[in-house]
Amino acid sequence: MKYLLSPILIAAMLLLSGCQSAYYGAMEKVGYHKRDIMVDRVTAAKESQEEAQEQFSSALEEMQALLNHDGGDLEKAYNKAKDEYESSQEAADDVSERIDKVEDVAEALFDEWQMEIAEISKASLRRSSESKLRETKRSYNQLMQSMRRAESKMPPILTAMKDNMLYLKHNLNAQAIGAIKGEFSNLKTDISDLINEMNRSIAESNKFISSIEGG
Repeated sequence: MKYLLSPILIAAMLLLSGCQSAYYGAMEKVGYHKRDIMVDRVTAAKESQEEAQEQFSSALEEMQALLNHDGGDLEKAYNKAKDEYESSQEAADDVSERIDKVEDVAEALFDEWQMEIAEISKASLRRSSESKLRETKRSYNQLMQSMRRAESKMPPILTAMKDNMLYLKHNLNAQAIGAIKGEFSNLKTDISDLINEMNRSIAESNKFISSIEGG
């Protein structure tokens, strides 16, 4: 008796092997094309940015609570802030990973598109497809620039958070907390800028998804 593998199982096996071209080929055989994968990956990248926004905001709140500490369990407040920093690092890593996956499928999609254009014999249809490819590439480049700009704002924030956490780890007292209060306003501004940049990237994601689904 033969058993049919589900598209999800095929995808999992091929991703583990690290063979992206084989993955795309297998998915196409079950009716899941690169364009579909592109939409799913842009959506996933957008959602990871939304989750990162929430996480960085939560980390900011816990740091604020630590800096406003007024005599309770100081170590407990520190550990909560530290946990939020670590979760922010994980969220940032997830954003970067998902953006990389968008780039991977985009390269495969555009290469395939260009090769298939060469196979179109009718000039008018070939020109129309070339025009659509250029338009999609322009929209994609705008999307990636926006995503990478937002991504680039995370490492400096994480570095500042880490510095503060390590400093407090070695000097967990009211005086040490007072010493980093001056840096908090800068961190607050940087996180606000990050959230705004991510909002722009999310808007570009929605715009791109709409254009490619309507194409």
